[in-house]
Amino acid sequence: MDSDLENPPSLKNLIEQLKSYTNASNALISSFNVLLEKSDMEERFSEPMVMIGIYIAVASLFCILPPLADLVHGLRTKKFWFPNKYFTMNIASFSALGVATKLPVDLSSPMPGVVDQFTKLGNMAFMCAMMANLLPALASMSNKALIANIIGLGVIVITMVVNVCIEIKTGNVKKYCKFIAIIYVVVLLMVLVIHACTSLAILKCKQILELKYQAAHESALNEQELQQGRSTVEKLKKQVKKYWIMAETSHPQFLTACSVTSCASGVLSVISTLLHAWLMLIAVEYWMDFKSAYKWSMLVILITQFIGSLVGTIAPLCRSFATLSYKLSVKWMWKKMKQHHQTNENFSNYVLQLEDDTEIAEGTLKRISNSYDHWIKKAEKRQPKNLMKLLVESEGFGEVEKYYKIHQVRRLVLDEHEPLICWSLSLVTLASIAISLTNIQQNLVDRLMHGLKEGMVYVKLVEESLNPTDDHATIQKAAKTLLVDVEVFESWLGNKLQRRAPQGNTVRHILEWLMDTSKNMVNEVEITDDISRYKFICSNAMSCVTETILLDYHADIDQINQERLFETISSLIAGILAACLSNLPDVIELKSNSNAIEKRYASVYEAAQLLGETTLIINTLEDRELTRLNVVA
Repeated sequence: MDSDLENPPSLKNLIEQLKSYTNASNALISSFNVLLEKSDMEERFSEPMVMIGIYIAVASLFCILPPLADLVHGLRTKKFWFPNKYFTMNIASFSALGVATKLPVDLSSPMPGVVDQFTKLGNMAFMCAMMANLLPALASMSNKALIANIIGLGVIVITMVVNVCIEIKTGNVKKYCKFIAIIYVVVLLMVLVIHACTSLAILKCKQILELKYQAAHESALNEQELQQGRSTVEKLKKQVKKYWIMAETSHPQFLTACSVTSCASGVLSVISTLLHAWLMLIAVEYWMDFKSAYKWSMLVILITQFIGSLVGTIAPLCRSFATLSYKLSVKWMWKKMKQHHQTNENFSNYVLQLEDDTEIAEGTLKRISNSYDHWIKKAEKRQPKNLMKLLVESEGFGEVEKYYKIHQVRRLVLDEHEPLICWSLSLVTLASIAISLTNIQQNLVDRLMHGLKEGMVYVKLVEESLNPTDDHATIQKAAKTLLVDVEVFESWLGNKLQRRAPQGNTVRHILEWLMDTSKNMVNEVEITDDISRYKFICSNAMSCVTETILLDYHADIDQINQERLFETISSLIAGILAACLSNLPDVIELKSNSNAIEKRYASVYEAAQLLGETTLIINTLEDRELTRLNVVA
């Protein structure tokens, strides 16, 4: 009898037994058949649930990887408040969190097993850890994005809380799990309230910090005017360092991570994770007790999300300790830092804080200063060597000035409305002519192209920073597309550049072929879309450049060989690069002082990296005392 109770017969076997009884009614057998059909239907519908469980586990893994990357990034950069560089609030993270936390909002699937119940509860612990991890990311958003994301996060959390409360009432959450479920509901709501309060605080903090930043910015400009006898690089390093300190200390994420609300969310995250760990210890004894339609995938979800809870709690916990140490290390019964740094290199005036009556700890300022020096030295190891070799060949702007004067005369004589030529388009057009010369050794062409490729990275930055208009952006885009065509395929607008043409090609022949081809394209092309506009811009530039060179050589064109023309073009390219890159100090200053507070932190890092990489270039161009040209012809 006991054996029969432990292994009850299936519904199908019961129907067969009933049919064998002569006194069994047909109505009873029909009722059992209906139940059997319903059971079979439910089993078919539950078949995909295992794959859905795996889907939830994969989504959980995608939620874990960004916080893990932020942990590694924080350790590598020695930012132990762990800024949110990879794990931020956006559509992707919300979508992944929505899938990963599906179980608590699943009202239709019974989950009687111990593993099933613990996985449902672990979902809420996982959400607590992820929310605590996301808190500093609120500060990196614009005001509109901040409000929208808080509303979106609130919808996810409120939906989860309401559904869990319904399941507690209906008994879908078992009695032995109700108390823990209630704790998780309370913790989730508290973390949500913390996020909402932090968002309101961030809006006000940004206003205060912006006013202080502008005051420090004016001070930095005034101090820069007083600097005498320093090289451009020395001035830039000192100036960028001021903005580095301002960006670091006024970084909204830094202030949010070191706030009391961040500390509170870290504590709540630790509490939820400890409960999750306790559930995992109990689950070891019942690790095969999964009875829901998700089957064994529930165990996979439980383990994955427990790992996620651990990873997601590390950063909030470290931020809590950082907050305590930061608060304790602030100097009140002590002397001001100015008394410790009575030198011209005192940067404490550029430390921005919300409270005027406190001063940042000396160790914190030293860490920020050291991080800047380390970043500069790291960037200095990545000097563009090929570009430097090319710039060394340029001794001045003689050829460049002559080239642009001829071009200006041509524009006035032919058509005053002819499109302007920017640095990058002139460089790529000249490179196209150099590649078309047939008698030049390949290693010389390769050396020229390698230097040009490195230089175009900085030319693009100069043009984008100093000429941000739509017209120039269109020309720059055309130059970028043409560079790929020339460098990779050795062709110009679909015309193969004659690198392997017969030796009889003279300089006049090559230049006139390029000029005629480009003029024909200018006359034939109809600007209807981006491709036709790109062809018109590039062909117009080639027509201008080749005709300028022919006009320059004039009667001597037949006496010019390819080697001499290649040297002239190489000198022109080096000179144009030098003229363009002489604007790098202006670009660095612009990038170090970004207008948007949310982008200021990343922008000053980019300025410091650019300064480190181009130190030799700036020094080289400064030593020559070159006269700057305008960015466009």
